[in-house]
Amino acid sequence: MSETRKLYYEDVYKKEFTAKVLECGECEKEFAVILDQTAFYPEGGGQPCDLGTLNRIAVLDVQEKDGEIVHYTKEAVEAGSEVIGKIDWDRRFDLMQQHSGEHIVSGLVHEAYGYDNVGFHMSSDVLTVDLSGVLTEAQLAEIEAETNKKIWENSEVEITYPSKEELEKLSYRSKKELTGQVRLVRFPGSDLCACCGTHVTHTGEIGAVKILTVENFHEGIRLTMICGKRVMDYLNMVNDQNRQVSVKLSAKIGETAAAVGRLQDENFRLKGQVAHVVDELCKAEADRWEGEGSVLLFHDGLEADQVRKMADAVMQKCSGCCAVFSSNGDGSYKYAMGELNGDLRQFTKEMNAALNGRGGGKPFFVQGSVKTSEEEIRQFFRQ
Repeated sequence: MSETRKLYYEDVYKKEFTAKVLECGECEKEFAVILDQTAFYPEGGGQPCDLGTLNRIAVLDVQEKDGEIVHYTKEAVEAGSEVIGKIDWDRRFDLMQQHSGEHIVSGLVHEAYGYDNVGFHMSSDVLTVDLSGVLTEAQLAEIEAETNKKIWENSEVEITYPSKEELEKLSYRSKKELTGQVRLVRFPGSDLCACCGTHVTHTGEIGAVKILTVENFHEGIRLTMICGKRVMDYLNMVNDQNRQVSVKLSAKIGETAAAVGRLQDENFRLKGQVAHVVDELCKAEADRWEGEGSVLLFHDGLEADQVRKMADAVMQKCSGCCAVFSSNGDGSYKYAMGELNGDLRQFTKEMNAALNGRGGGKPFFVQGSVKTSEEEIRQFFRQ
């Protein structure tokens, strides 16, 4: 059987096509369909496959096997019939923008620093690029600026199939040793790379590239980046978030960072005041229960560390066990219990079982939470 004709290489902008069904076989919960020609790009080279329909039947996955493009569909189509294929163009064009933008970034990095792209993955929200060397944020900012400059030059993207002799004279990027016919994709002034993916025909269609994050990865770094419409979607999201922050802080759009800084300073000051008040409260409770036996306390609004601090302060002064509970506002209570030289493990186990709780710690000091009412807690401690 002859190989499926790859229409996506002949015209990357073909959104709809007709084809003859050569085979249709059932496999697990899907049907495997082979056509005489297709515009559906199969998964490969780090690029996800196209999705769409064949005669309005959903195409769930597309893979290439032994030169044949296999379309996995939700329903069967009749062998020998003619079908109309429609690809999800928004998805295809988005992937073209991401893939083409990645090429320019990787090509400029390779040219400037000699690092290789050793890993590449496109997801539905970002794409990741693994580079074989380390770059600073300042260097990456320069790469990003140069990438966008190349995009806005709107150069024509060149795709060629050089002969073996011509290939030996060219310097191009490739992640693996290649055999057979090699497809080269050139972004003028930026990159020449062996690639089987789909790309825009002019760099201007990429729109823009934004590098979002960078982290150390193996011996190099991992970038997350976005291209094209994803940049606009990201900008709209960030702008909306910043607008909401500016309203809440009564600050101008361009001054939210300074407003947040002032809020942090105020929060730090208030935390210091609260810590002082809690320290005074713990001391007062400890003095109040000095010499008493076991103590059960309820104080709303305490954080876990404050509950722990109060239990510790009171247990140092009382002559029995101190248990402190503070409501979380959702029907549960955080707790801390301590007893000098005591062993609370069995008691804690029984309490957690009776009050729908969880927690533990050292024999003489435990902490955790229970999901019950104050009255049920008091009832348990009366036993």
